[in-house]
Amino acid sequence: MKLEIHSIAETQKFAQEMARLCRGKTVLITLDGDLGAGKTTWTKAFGKALGVKNTINSPTFTILKSYKQEDGKPLHHIDAYRLEGASQDLGFEDCFDEGITVIEWSHYIEDQLPDDRISISLEEGIGEDRTIVIEATGKETQEILEGYHD
Repeated sequence: MKLEIHSIAETQKFAQEMARLCRGKTVLITLDGDLGAGKTTWTKAFGKALGVKNTINSPTFTILKSYKQEDGKPLHHIDAYRLEGASQDLGFEDCFDEGITVIEWSHYIEDQLPDDRISISLEEGIGEDRTIVIEATGKETQEILEGYHD
């Protein structure tokens, strides 16, 4: 699926719709794109739509931050930017067992990720324009994306 986004408000609307589809599920979402493409902006809107009360910011230096969704389940936010070239097992599989995990810069830890996930790629255009490519890589995530309406 491919979307054209023209504003931060549209990015937030997209994140809110994805939150609606993912609410109550255990799912991994990967976000990739250049610096400034909107990965953290998307994650903030996504978390807010899931009822996260805390401020969501990029976990670049801590690598992982966990928040509580409205239903009490975790929302894990991982920034893998600093993990380029890391080959050891980092223990992230615990995050994939319950709640929702969002990973920015996922290509740096590709070999540690489950096969079934929603992959979102954000490509910058002019100003706030973005091209977003969304792909479900397994049966469960394909069922989630079937419910998407922009």
